[in-house]
Amino acid sequence: MTETIIWTVSVLTVLGLLLSLVLFWVARKFRVEEDPRIDEIEKTLPGANCGGCGFAGCRAFADAAVKAGNLDANYCPVGGPETMKKVAAILGCEVKETAPRVAVVRCNGSCANRPKVNEYDGAASCKVKSSLYGGDTGCLFGCLGCGDCVAACQFGALSMDAATGLPVVDEGKCTACGKCVAACPKRIIELRDKGPRGMRMYVSCTNRDKGPVARKACAAACIGCGICAKTCRHDAITVTDNVAYIDFSKCKLCRECEAVCPTGAIHGVNFPKALDKEAVKQRIAERKVKEGDASTTVGMTEKKEAGNE
Repeated sequence: MTETIIWTVSVLTVLGLLLSLVLFWVARKFRVEEDPRIDEIEKTLPGANCGGCGFAGCRAFADAAVKAGNLDANYCPVGGPETMKKVAAILGCEVKETAPRVAVVRCNGSCANRPKVNEYDGAASCKVKSSLYGGDTGCLFGCLGCGDCVAACQFGALSMDAATGLPVVDEGKCTACGKCVAACPKRIIELRDKGPRGMRMYVSCTNRDKGPVARKACAAACIGCGICAKTCRHDAITVTDNVAYIDFSKCKLCRECEAVCPTGAIHGVNFPKALDKEAVKQRIAERKVKEGDASTTVGMTEKKEAGNE
């Protein structure tokens, strides 16, 4: 019995040693050399592994950056400009300046603006709720209020407001990683440029129904009237599928669209002064009068020249 145990242990030990040698030889033979800069870049990155850069994690981002040799298509939103400068120094290239972004909730459907038409008694998940039906209000496009976006945020930048039933973004914590954007089944969250000193304009509605239907479902819905687009002098606003959209790259923050919006669907945030709608409307009216006089003068001049001919 003792000899059997000794032989068993001896055979297993020798077999283990042989297999270890084989594994060591295979590892050395088929070893893939990695660029040491990958480790350097990974250590420089914040280590959030949030996927906001478009890669599975920080190491995948580092590997892609090293292989590309530049940062034209790679950017870490969590680390921001300072981190990207360090990464660029490791790669020996330059990094393009990128404007900081922040998540924006494009829904006006608060409890007061968008009354419920039924009671949902299922799983507390926007994804589940969206797969079952349009929602417990008359709007098929607005926030479902279960907080999937809050759960997806790794930085504590989102919370649900009990009074409005809508998610609230903490700009100081938001890294624009895009996790909340991907988590929202209604696609009401968008990453937008923060704007100078945090000031920005956006249409807080994604309802594509026609005006009367949208307004019936939500008192502050965009009704696609187009007044904002006609008022904007910078071609920053378009109306598509009955809902307006502001291109933040063209917006000059004049707030005229916010003043003329009949439903309050357009929001201006972080401005130092409250919007005086009447004063802005008066300014627009005076400008239109002047422009009308100018066009009339041009028309009369053209007619006079034609008569002389």
